[in-house]
This record gives sequence, C-alpha cells and structure tokens, in this order.
Amino acid sequence: MPETLNGKDFPHTPRFIHRLERGILEIGFGYPMEFSLADLTNFRANVLSQTPLGRLCGTKQRFRDRYEILKILGRGGFGVTFLVRDVVLPGEPLCVIKQLCPKVSDAIALQRARQRFQQEAKTLANLGSHAQIPLLLDYFEAEGEFYLVQEFIRGNTLAKEVRRSGTFTETAVKQFLRELLPLLQYIHDNNVIHRDIKPPNLIRCKDDGRLVLIDFGAVKEHIAQTEESSLRHSTTQFVGTVGFAPPEQLASRPVYSSDLYAVGITCLYLLSGKSPLDFDYEFMTGEVRWRDYVDVSDHLARVLSRMLKISAHERYHSATDVMKALQLEADWDTLRTCMTDVSTGLHVKPEPEFILEGYIPPLMRQAEAIRERRAKFQARQARSDRAHLKLYTSSGF
Repeated sequence: MPETLNGKDFPHTPRFIHRLERGILEIGFGYPMEFSLADLTNFRANVLSQTPLGRLCGTKQRFRDRYEILKILGRGGFGVTFLVRDVVLPGEPLCVIKQLCPKVSDAIALQRARQRFQQEAKTLANLGSHAQIPLLLDYFEAEGEFYLVQEFIRGNTLAKEVRRSGTFTETAVKQFLRELLPLLQYIHDNNVIHRDIKPPNLIRCKDDGRLVLIDFGAVKEHIAQTEESSLRHSTTQFVGTVGFAPPEQLASRPVYSSDLYAVGITCLYLLSGKSPLDFDYEFMTGEVRWRDYVDVSDHLARVLSRMLKISAHERYHSATDVMKALQLEADWDTLRTCMTDVSTGLHVKPEPEFILEGYIPPLMRQAEAIRERRAKFQARQARSDRAHLKLYTSSGF
C-alpha cells in the first residue's frame, strides 16, 4: 500500500524508496525529482515531532539529564540519528545518538530484541577501539527503544566530496582502497559484516585526515530479525542500500564478500559520480555495465570486475585477497596508509561548515586530558611534599 508525503502517494519500489531516502538524509546522491525541497523539509519537521529526541531538539531540556539535542542528522528505516552535546563530560563534547525503533508489540519479542541489541552493542564497542571506527560511548534502552551514543566525526562524506569537487582519479581510488581494505579485514576478523558500505557512510575526518567508516548494520539487522519474527505474515527487511547490496544480502544472507561488492560499487561512484541505480546491468548475468563510464588501467579494471561479481563464490574471499591483487600495481607501495597526511588528489574548495561553540577536536581533547592528569599529579606531589616538610619540622629536625 502506498505511503503519503504531504498528500502525495509514492510506491513501495526499491529504486524510489532509495532515491527518497537519499534526499531526506541529504548525504546521498541528490534530491529526487518527484518532490520539492519544501516537501522534504516538511517531512523532516514531521520526523522531529514524532520522536522523543526530536521533540527535545533545539530546546534546553536534556535527554537523560545529560544530552542536549542539537539537530537531526538523518533517518533510515530503523531509526533516527541526532547530533547532541554531552554536558556531563569535560568540555561538553559533541556526540551522535542513534535511536533504534524496533516495531514489536509483545513482551517476548521485546526481550529478544533487547538481548540482541545488547550483544551487538558490545560487539560495536570492541570494534570501536580502531581509529577508523567511531567510539561507542554508551548504549541503553528507554521506553522500548534502543539508543547508541557514539563519537562525533567532524568531516565530509565521500559522497559530498564528489558532489563538491568532482570525481576521483584512479590514483585517488587506489588510495581509498589502501585506507579502507585493512579496516575491512579488521572488521571481518572480528566476525562482523558491515552490510552498508557506501559513500555517505565514509567520512574524511577534518581533524586528522583519517577515513572513518560509520553506521554499522549489525545492530539494525538483529532488530529487523526481531521485528520479522514477531509478525505472523511478514516480508523480509534486508539491511543495506539498494544498488550497493549484492543479491545474497538482498535475501538477508550476507557474507564477508558482500562488503567487498559494496566497496566495488563505491569505487564506481567515486570514479564516475553515478549512482549504482543509474548504471545499466547485463541482462543474462545481472552484473553492472560500468566499463563505458569509467576509464582505469586494465589491472584495476580486473580487480573491480571480480569484486563486482554477482556470485559471491566468484568474488575475492577477503579484503586481504583484494590487497594482494592490488599490490601488483606499480604505484601501490607509494600510496600512504590511513593514519598519515592523506591526500585524495582533489582540490576541495573551502566551505561553510557546521561548527558549534565548545566543539573540541579529538586530538585537542586528548592533549587537554593529559595536561589535566599532569596538573593533578603535580598538585598531589606538592601536597605530599608539604606534608613531609611539616612532619619534618614538627619532629624538631
């Protein structure tokens, strides 16, 4: 049955829903032609009024007496993401709260959702020790809805970089792979499949230049499974994005190479600026027909072609396998790793950015914490010295 946006019906087709979501999130590939910007603005206002955190947005009232809700960052099929300020921590740093909304109606299903949420949140907490994954600061349940609190990464998504500065060169795409593939292998080594790798979920941090991967689908998939099991007649909800997800993921059977397929599609977007839904597909195999739009070396083309195979068995089995294949490129060893001064080869124009008073970059926060610990140590040492001196004087020496 069609849904309604400001009185306009729209069909439940994957292509249309994908385009609408890209418009609402403002971080994808552009607004859909079917609706005006005013329609989407009104839809965002409805989102704010219909969620607990949305109603607190822009007010002085604090969520859990701790978080000041500043703005909505996006909404997907499983919840809403907000930018918040943690007024309890020193420096009142910015954070991100993801509100996950399981659509369950009975206590047993809610308990199952709770157990899965806690299990997967702990997994994300372990992954967050990696510099290219946002740190999970807290997770909790409130009134049947689940919340993740994560580190705020200040920077531009790769989707925004392409829109503002144009497509990537082949060297820049190899640089991107050099940064992302070791991270992806780390994630897979921890028995996690990301499930939603795409340009809007990859952020170039402005503070230190690292490439950060956000919005893991593990928690969302377990919430979706709980929703499905609570419905007698349900349709499968897959976690991911149409066009970036391979067939096995659309069937809710993702494997590690599903992430490699998404990385391959992301490379096509970086090289061409085209959404995956704008490419043609081979009638017999279903594979993307991309060679007419992307000009790369034969070797990189072979690597991308294997990453983009429809059959999971024909793809590379691991991120390490892709790196081994790319190492045959003559310029591979000249590319930088992620934690150095990374350049994409683009000339990014200065832009107005959303900077809030009181924002402190991660490196500055760490330096300030070190200075505070040092000052406390010196104060304790001074008190100890004074105590010893007083004892020494009172003893008559």
